Parts: sequence; structure tokens; C-alpha cells
Amino acid sequence: MNKNKFAVTPPMGWNSYDYYDTTVNEEQVKKNAEYMSAHLKEFGYEYIVVDIEWYSNDAGTKRKEFQYIPFGDDVIDEFGRFQPSPGRFPSSADGSGFTHLASYVHELGLKFGIHIMRGIPRAAAEKHLPVKGTFFTADMVADPSSICGWNPDMYGVRNTEAGQSYYDSLIEMYASWGVDFIKCDDICDSFMYRNDSFSGWHETEMLYKAIQKSNREIVLSLSPGPAHIDRAWQYCKYANMWRITDDFWDNWDLLKNMFWRCELWQDHVKEGCFPDCDMLPLGKVGKGFETGERDCLFTREEQKTMMTLWCMFRSPLMIGAELTKMDDFTLSLLTNKELLALLSEDCRGEQLRRSEEEAVWKNTNTKTGKITVALFNLSDTDREICLNMEELSGREPDKDSFEFTDLWSGEVLHSGKEVLAVVVPAHGTKVFSVR
Repeated sequence: MNKNKFAVTPPMGWNSYDYYDTTVNEEQVKKNAEYMSAHLKEFGYEYIVVDIEWYSNDAGTKRKEFQYIPFGDDVIDEFGRFQPSPGRFPSSADGSGFTHLASYVHELGLKFGIHIMRGIPRAAAEKHLPVKGTFFTADMVADPSSICGWNPDMYGVRNTEAGQSYYDSLIEMYASWGVDFIKCDDICDSFMYRNDSFSGWHETEMLYKAIQKSNREIVLSLSPGPAHIDRAWQYCKYANMWRITDDFWDNWDLLKNMFWRCELWQDHVKEGCFPDCDMLPLGKVGKGFETGERDCLFTREEQKTMMTLWCMFRSPLMIGAELTKMDDFTLSLLTNKELLALLSEDCRGEQLRRSEEEAVWKNTNTKTGKITVALFNLSDTDREICLNMEELSGREPDKDSFEFTDLWSGEVLHSGKEVLAVVVPAHGTKVFSVR
């Protein structure tokens, strides 16, 4: 199987984390899937992803003390593999894992995904549980020197036959459930492992081999970031998307910082290979966290900036909001057809320039020649941003006038063959299709 064909364009969908944290349950997943099928599927959104600790019976019960409860009440099968908590996912009580929930999502015309942690449950290693179909045991798989710094559930997996056998059994099980997408955590950023060997490099390859062996097209997403630019070759070879940032939230400094991250990674966006700017923290978020439900903290201009940059760059689009509480403005951001068209396999994004105050991006459809340009105001006050027509085309213009149609407002502007000057709101953007 060619893993690049699993995701020809950037994956689009919903992830439970930004709203539910560790606490999402089956009914909530179904309600969000139903909303996506009814309101977002036609725009290209298709993945429903259950994020972290779906196997934990007590997730979220000690929120003031722990986000991830050390050695919590987790459900593990006889082969050392996490299973959905039946209290939160009742359809799994018959031992079929996520089979029924995945089937429900598939019947809606969508695809089903889950979050996993890199490695093997520490409890499995300590109990010497067998690896399915082998003579290996979990303690032979586990690398006790490799433990996540923020979630203690797992040991790393050794780069051995035993280790590969465990990952083979794990992905085989997920494939039997009908999983279409895996977000693997604690595998992309190795900065927290400066003093130890980082097993995530070989574990990425092991996951890839296991997916290939499963004969099911499962998109592999690596998290968290920042990803290492010198390992771009490995991400492109074995994964479909990888985080270029730590957890992204609705904070202007994080959004402004994303411009240099996209600049760094822009040449590595291609079929089946997508540097990931992380989830879109729009609408209602935060219910599962100690702070509780809240509205997105970005201004409307900042929200437009985020959505525009993600599309110009061609990042995956994973919605973090509770979909059933979607407001009209947020829905309009997510369903702008002209902007979403920039995610096409024929489109290529590039940054033309960037300073502390502004950035200019260009997206070109290589098949039609259509050009889209985005002017971003990174400063704290309204600012006039100028675009040179020769800068836009890469050569001296061959016509005397240009028409610019704003993809957000529909406003049409005209310029001569030299310069377009536009006032852009603070932290905002003007994005135009060019004729």
C-alpha cells in the first residue's frame, strides 16, 4: 500500500480534545458525528477522532490534581492492549472495542479515528502479559527507560522482533474495529528526551510497518510538536501528518508564532505528507478542563487569520469545538468553499515575505494557474499592506490591471500593474483570488 494515497489532501474532521479533554463518551461522539454528517461533510470534513484516555474508567475524576491520573483505572485486554471504557462507551461492553461506534460513524458517511500513546501499557509489562500470536511477553517489548514526561501510562517499545510483534497485534486490532485514523502521541517531539535515546524514531517506523501489514488504509498522525525539521524525511516516509507545534490554543502569540513555523515547513507539504498546525480552537471549547466551557478567545479577525493561514499553507483542518453548539459565524469560517479549495492536491502554498508587522502568502493552483494571495497584519494596529504585482507573479506583469476578490467579504478591488495597497485590521487578514 502507498501510504501517500491514504490522504491525498490534508485530512479534515473533528477531534474531541479541545472540548472534552480526557472525558468524551460514546453519546457525545455520536452527536458530533451526526452534526458533521449533516452540516460539514459536504465541505470535505470526514474524520471523527476520539482523543486521549478513552480506555480510562476514571479519566477526569481528579481534575484539580491530575490531567492524566497516574496508574489510573484503565481497561486492558489479555494481550496488553487498551480497550474502551465500557462505562463511557457502552457498545464496547461485549468485547468488540470500538467496532460498533466505528460502524455508526461509517454509516453516516464519515471515517473513524482514535488517539493512542506511543508504547505499551506499563501495567501490561508489569503483569508479563502475552503478545497475541507470539511467544513474547509485554516485559520483553517494554523499554522502561522511555516514559512520557506528562502521561505515565506507557513504556516505550523496543526496536526488536518482540516490539514489532506488539505493534502488529495492536494495529491488527484497530483495523478489525474499523479505525481509519490514528493520532499517536508522545512520538513527534523528542526535546523532552534530551538526555536519553528517543524511541519515537523507531516506533514511528514500526507503526508504519504494522499499518502496512494490516492491509487497511489508516492515516497516521504524529503528536505533539514541534516536529524536527531535520527529520522531515522520516515523517514524510512513514506518516501522513505531524505536529509542527506543541498544543495550539486561542492565544495571539501562538498564532503569530505559527507564521515562522509554516515558513519553515512550507516545502514539505505534498500528497500524503502534511505538516500539521494543530486543531482549530473555535466555537465552544474547554468543558473537560478545570476551567470549564468557554468561547474561543480569538477575536473574529484573529479567527479569520488562523483559518486563512491553515488553508494557504495546506494544514490538516481538525475542529476542536463542540459541534452541536456551533454558532453561525464559526460555521461560516469552516465552510468557506473558496478558501477550502486551497487544500486541493493541485494547490501549492508559499510565503512571499514576513516581518514582525506583516506576512504575505501566495497559493497557486498548478493545474488552472489560479492565484490566491493573503495579506496578514501581525501588528497590534490597523496597517496598510502593499503588494507589488511583480512580486505576486514572479515576473513583470503582462497586463495593465488586476482584479482582487476578497474571499471573506466578497469585496472586489482593482489595481494597476504595479502596487495594490490595502488596509488590513490588527491581527487580521485580507485574502484575495486574483484575476
